[in-house]
Amino acid sequence: MNKKLIGVDLGGTTIKFAILTDQGEIQQKWSLRTNILDEGSHIVPDIIESINHHIDLYKMDRSQFIGIGMGTPGTVNRKEGTVIGAYNLNWKTLQPVKEQIEKGTGLKFALDNDANCAGLGERWKGAGHEGDDVVFITLGTGVGGGIIANGKLVHGVNGAGGEVGHIIVEPNGYECTCGNHGCLEQYASATGIVHLAQDAAEEYEGNSRLKAMIDNGDEITAKIVFDLAKENDFLANEVVKKVTYYLGLACANISNTLNPETVVIGGGVSAAGEFLLKRVQQNFQKFAFPTVRTSTQLKLAQLGNDAGVIGAASLALDFIADEK
Repeated sequence: MNKKLIGVDLGGTTIKFAILTDQGEIQQKWSLRTNILDEGSHIVPDIIESINHHIDLYKMDRSQFIGIGMGTPGTVNRKEGTVIGAYNLNWKTLQPVKEQIEKGTGLKFALDNDANCAGLGERWKGAGHEGDDVVFITLGTGVGGGIIANGKLVHGVNGAGGEVGHIIVEPNGYECTCGNHGCLEQYASATGIVHLAQDAAEEYEGNSRLKAMIDNGDEITAKIVFDLAKENDFLANEVVKKVTYYLGLACANISNTLNPETVVIGGGVSAAGEFLLKRVQQNFQKFAFPTVRTSTQLKLAQLGNDAGVIGAASLALDFIADEK
């Protein structure tokens, strides 16, 4: 009988679940709203209840499962299976997630950072094509990353490996939530793009729909900025030039250090597609070391919202390796 994996992608608004084959094919998926009330104390019980319910619903047996893997925000201790500092989940204190979920489901459980899991997903079943050296950059509300080198995730000495959103791309630039100035996150995230657009509109005096919308107090999103740039709005194009300059610079710096086969760009902002990728590539070419320029490829992510559950599920494959 084919063995199954369970992948969980824990986010601030939604918890996504999937049952997959050990080859990474999704067979069932479902989701729950994340209940962050009472310091996030409902989250783990909700996950346990939902997994148990769906195993029963699909008339499956626990012996069919290799285990559960989960991606989570916050600082993860993989060995202990704990999370701390996941503020969008209201988890301010140490959460013994592994212990609780293993006890509640009777299945083995593994945990990692959510961006790392999305990177693993793209590497396994998406744009990374099972390469041994893949960098994943996710452009959402913030900028996250996952780095796979020699076939292994890079965690660093204290779990902060792969924090590509905090590469400094503009010394003394915008202040970041991390306390530094000029981090990539402040220029290439959805919120950073809006910040750039608002500042640019203040200084620009020509005609522009983007400027008119900002001056009018309309809500602006990164998608609106890119859509207007595609329609040749001058100011929107200037903003996109800046965003893709900083992103291309960061991709080149990462690649000059690691020389991966692929840098995969995902997250909500990447929905701008080839329009975004082409401009990032032009800047990457400008800043990349000659050997890197010809050997590292930039690609758009392929898995969308499924990257997190697929990558999380792959964490459970280590249980087979451990048994061997």
